[in-house]
Amino acid sequence: MSDYVIGLDFGTESVRALLVDAASGEQLSSGVYHFSRFMNGKYCVPEKNLFRHHPLDYIEGLEGAILQCLEGVGKEVRDNVRGISADTTGSTPGPLDKEGTLLALRPEFQDNLNAMFLLWKDHTSVQETTEITSAAKNWGGIDFTRYSGGFYSAEWFWAKLLHTLRVDTEVRRATYSWIELCDWIPAVLTGTTNVSSIKRSRCAAGHKAMWHQSWGGLPDEKFLSGVDRLLASFREKLYTTSHTSDRSAGTLSPEWAKRLGLKGEVIVGVGAFDAHMGAIGVGIKPYTLVKIMGTSTCDIIVVPREDLGDRPVKGICGQVDGSVLPDMIGLEAGQSAVGDVFDWFVSLVNWPVSTILEDIAFINSERKRLLITEIQEKTIPVLTSAAKQLPIDESIVALDWLNGRRTPDANQFLKGAIIINRTDHSQAELAAN
Repeated sequence: MSDYVIGLDFGTESVRALLVDAASGEQLSSGVYHFSRFMNGKYCVPEKNLFRHHPLDYIEGLEGAILQCLEGVGKEVRDNVRGISADTTGSTPGPLDKEGTLLALRPEFQDNLNAMFLLWKDHTSVQETTEITSAAKNWGGIDFTRYSGGFYSAEWFWAKLLHTLRVDTEVRRATYSWIELCDWIPAVLTGTTNVSSIKRSRCAAGHKAMWHQSWGGLPDEKFLSGVDRLLASFREKLYTTSHTSDRSAGTLSPEWAKRLGLKGEVIVGVGAFDAHMGAIGVGIKPYTLVKIMGTSTCDIIVVPREDLGDRPVKGICGQVDGSVLPDMIGLEAGQSAVGDVFDWFVSLVNWPVSTILEDIAFINSERKRLLITEIQEKTIPVLTSAAKQLPIDESIVALDWLNGRRTPDANQFLKGAIIINRTDHSQAELAAN
């Protein structure tokens, strides 16, 4: 009999499930579940760079995508599912209470934005980022950003944790520890509620939380307290060890085995980041650049340990031993906005047509939605064709920092720009424009 595995990919708008024959790699079926709350615009304030995900979206998506994936297969396949592993966006952390419950799952915090997962693209902690980077350079000890490109980012773990502790007293009082989404999903599936027993991902720890073997794991307690006393004692409530994605986080709990219609001996893998697993999926090899393009983009390279050693690479989003492939150093770079820029641009140029359609009373809402979608799908090809007709001496220069700059040198204060450049203009005229 064949053995089967299920892979889960938690993205910005949805979770995808894929059922695969473990021996042949044949893809049997798939499922997609869109996060209903997020898709309805809940818990997001774009003008403030605030983007939160409610944990119920993840739980409902987890169950919905897998059940959809298993819908068309027989009992023999279900009974021979041997493993489930998940990758997620990151850094997407959230606060836990002492019982290992995400705060937003408690009734008193169910609509509190600060009790939810802070999505990777949440940039509300830019001030904290500046303080962490400055402290790492000036506190008198190890520069804990050494293997994070020399800068800390508002997209990452410690900045989001500190910002939340500062702005919400009630959440701060109820918080015992914090967890990355890629660590929380395996904990949910295995029924692990003891915070100290949750296995933490090497991807998340190394690239987003300044974890490194050379200084014993997470940054020094004295350093963290020096950034802000609110961080005092958090290190001991988190973790010391991190695990590569080829390790087991445990087995499927009886509750989830019943919910999914699977046997309880299913192994659940340690979580990882989506871009890293995407690189593995396309067969990444040493020194081959893989670009993972979605809402944002990540550039991934793996290097043998003996080639890079402990030399830091400036300006990137981390170099971590075992983060992509267990026996390689994974290096990451990228930009914070790609797919969502296209979404914005298409919505912008189609705004007049969309507005007119919305105001036409005799077209029902479903037909309006289909028409708007059809128009949007035709927009980019038409604009691309028109752009090709532009004379070579007239070009548009686009600076793509529309959601801050991820690399080089992470900086979410920076903005994007679109500039029309004509060769017949003087430098003074260009500057004036």
